[in-house]
Amino acid sequence: MSLDRQLQEAVLAQLQWEPDITAAHIGVAADNGIVTLTGHVPGYHEKHAAETAAARVKGVKAVAQKIEVLLPVQTQRSDEDIARAAVDRLAWESAIPRDAIKVKVEEGWVTLSGTVPWHYQRDAAERLLQGLYGIVGITNLTTIEPRPDAGNIGHDIDTALHRGWLDPKTITVSVDGGCVKLTGTVQTPDDRLRAASAAWASPGTTEVKNELVVIGRSGL
Repeated sequence: MSLDRQLQEAVLAQLQWEPDITAAHIGVAADNGIVTLTGHVPGYHEKHAAETAAARVKGVKAVAQKIEVLLPVQTQRSDEDIARAAVDRLAWESAIPRDAIKVKVEEGWVTLSGTVPWHYQRDAAERLLQGLYGIVGITNLTTIEPRPDAGNIGHDIDTALHRGWLDPKTITVSVDGGCVKLTGTVQTPDDRLRAASAAWASPGTTEVKNELVVIGRSGL
């Protein structure tokens, strides 16, 4: 059996294992470590969960997301109802500055905008809304406030990488203002995400360009 076929079957098994994913209508193709997900699911949260689950499988270098959200009649909502629910949910989240994030909804697709002090607040806003009825997709245009203390970003990120499981010798960190660029190699997609998280955690980071390449072999 080819490595691509083994990887395809491993991803399918992972999707079927996840309790919050309806895997029956999801197709998986694998080509040299690149996994493409197709088909449809009944909710946006399942689409996001499928991508996350696939990325965790050993041997996956990247995931191409082509799953469509087909809402059952009972979960369909008007744009006005979705917008109202989204604003209410954001207002109840203490980690997000009140009224910092604006919501726009068009045919079930939610667009977030505004400015927050920290990247985790940007991520938190998106996670909060993923499970709302009626959503078919989310575009997060929220930006991070620039900080005057951005001079030590590179050093802070290097230190964070040394504290973790990542090998900082394979990762190069370059900084231009608040924009951080990561280049080099890592073993898994999860390592790639962890490196980006370390970069975002540094005070003063306003953008992360993650150009790390996953080189780990499938081992299947």
